Amino acid sequence: MTHPENPETAPDPSTRVPPSGAPDVPDTQGAPDAPRRTGSGFGRVLVLVYGIFAISATARASIQLLRDWHEAPVAYGLSALAAVVYIVATIALARGSATSRTVAWTAVTVELVGVLAVGAWSLLDPAAFPKPTVWSDFGIGYGFVPLVLPVVGLTWLWRTRPPQTSTTEPKDRA
Repeated sequence: MTHPENPETAPDPSTRVPPSGAPDVPDTQGAPDAPRRTGSGFGRVLVLVYGIFAISATARASIQLLRDWHEAPVAYGLSALAAVVYIVATIALARGSATSRTVAWTAVTVELVGVLAVGAWSLLDPAAFPKPTVWSDFGIGYGFVPLVLPVVGLTWLWRTRPPQTSTTEPKDRA
């Protein structure tokens, strides 16, 4: 039997055991300094949505390019570009390594610029797009998901960025 008056026999509060009997492990996922992987938690949903768009954009662009290239080469070429961007973003977000994060930042930024540029271009010059692309009219054909997805992707990349380590001491050059 332990006596609270005797510090040597009192239980250590840092080694609390919950009623389940499993050791109490601190949750580092919610800690502000704990790095989160881009493909975990909400990132899994994001990777899934990017994967769906990668498959659908690739299928659409492939059929358009093989069957109807002559009808709208610019639109279909941009659909193929969108497919490549979605594939690259999906893989990079799923992997989550330092290099993959850089690739994901680049791919998702290209995606955002693409959907904004093509969306504006398709509204300002509809004759340039006799057939729609994934990004035409800011993704209206896909319920504006192509417009929202890169914003969500960039926000997720920002929220899961590794903690910044700043050193105020000069490095020893010895």
